[in-house]
Amino acid sequence: MAVRAVPSCRFCAAPLRHTFVDLGMSPLCESFLPADQLDRMEAFYPLHVRVCDRCWLVQLPEYVSGQEIFTEYAYFSSYADSWLAHARAYTAQMIDRFELNTQSQVVEVGSNDGYLLQNFVQRGIPALGIEPAANVAQAALERGIPTQVRFFGRETARDLIAQGRRADLLAGANVMAQVPDLNDFVVGLKILLAPRGVITIEFPHLMTLVEGNQFDTIYHEHFSYFSLTCVEKIFGAHGLTVFDVDELPTHGGSLRIYAKHDTDATHPVTSTLEELRARELRAGVSGLEYYASFGERVKATKRKLLDFLVDARRRGKSLAGYGAPGKGNTLLNYCGIRTDFLDFTVDRNPYKHGRFTPGTHIPIYPPARLREARPDYVLILPWNLRDEIMSQHGYIREWGGQFVIPIPELRVYR
Repeated sequence: MAVRAVPSCRFCAAPLRHTFVDLGMSPLCESFLPADQLDRMEAFYPLHVRVCDRCWLVQLPEYVSGQEIFTEYAYFSSYADSWLAHARAYTAQMIDRFELNTQSQVVEVGSNDGYLLQNFVQRGIPALGIEPAANVAQAALERGIPTQVRFFGRETARDLIAQGRRADLLAGANVMAQVPDLNDFVVGLKILLAPRGVITIEFPHLMTLVEGNQFDTIYHEHFSYFSLTCVEKIFGAHGLTVFDVDELPTHGGSLRIYAKHDTDATHPVTSTLEELRARELRAGVSGLEYYASFGERVKATKRKLLDFLVDARRRGKSLAGYGAPGKGNTLLNYCGIRTDFLDFTVDRNPYKHGRFTPGTHIPIYPPARLREARPDYVLILPWNLRDEIMSQHGYIREWGGQFVIPIPELRVYR
C-alpha cells in the first residue's frame, strides 16, 4: 500500500506533521457556477490545514496553483463600503506619516480593482498596481489606475527595477496569504523596495482567527495564516525588519505590519510591536498546545448552526443568505448547507448574479430579492461586515425578519 507523503512547510521546508483543522473536501471558494454548468462534475480539494512546529506557519498545501485560482477572479474590493473607507484612511495615514508627495512611487501588489490606488492617484502621487486577475485589473485600468497584469515575485520586481521603478511605499492588503511561494514573494518585496522605503502588509491575524473561531476564513485561495511571530521570521530571513504593527478590525481582526530593509536605521522598532510580540508568546503561538483544540471548537460551531437551521425549517420558517464571499462558501460546504436550508443568497457584486455557489449550488441574486421574498431569517455570510449590512438592510425588520450571524458564536439579531 502506498504511503502518503508528508507535506513540507512552504517557508522553512520542515515536515508538516501536525493538524490545525481539517474541514474536509471543498471546491474553490470563488468558482461560482452559471446555470448551464450545474450538472457538470466539480473539483473538490482537501481543506486540511497544518502547522509547522519549526516556524509556526499555519498553512494549506498548494492543492491548486495560484495561476488556476487567480487568472480570473470573482472578488472585487469596491463592493464593500467599509473597505473603501479603510482604504481612504490608509492613504491619508501613509501620506502623512511617510511624507509621500508627487515625487514618490507607490506600488500595490494584489491591487484588485484599484480600490486603494485610486486614492493616491487623486492626490497626484504616482501609483502602480500589480494584479494577476485580468478581469479585475481591467476595472482598475478603466479607473485610470496604471496596472500590470501579472503575479508578483522576484522576476516581476526585477522587471520593474529595469523599468526604473523603486517603491517608496510598497503595499499589500490580504495578498500575502494568497501566495503559494512565500519566499519568492518576500524576496520580490526586498528587491523592489527603495533604500529608505516602507512595506506595509495587511493580513488576518492568526490569534483572532483562533480566538474568534473564524474557521470559515480558511479556503484554498488562502495558502497561509500568519502570526506576527511567524511573519517576523519570514521577513527577517530575507533581509527585512518588521518595525511597527497596527491591529485592525478588518476581516474579523487583522494586522498591518511595517517593514524596512534591515540596513535602514531611520525607522526604529516600536513598543507597539514589542508588546504584541510578547502577547503572542504569552498566548502560546510558539507551542503546539495553542493549536490543538481548534478543531473541536469548529465541530461544535457546525452542530450549533445546523441545529438552528433544522429547527427553523421544522417551524416552517424561510431562510436566505446575505453575501457570497469566500468565507461563506467554506461555511456552506463544511456544514452541508444547501437549498434545503437556504432558499437563495444575495450579493452586491453583479459578477455573481445569476450564478450559483460552488459545491452547494445556492442561487445568487441582487439584494432587491430580499424585499420580494421577505425571508424570516437572513444568514449573514460575510459576518465581518454585519454592522454595515444590518444598517443597509434594516428594512428586513419591517416584516419581522431577523439577522443570523454564525461566527464566532451563533447569534440572532431581532
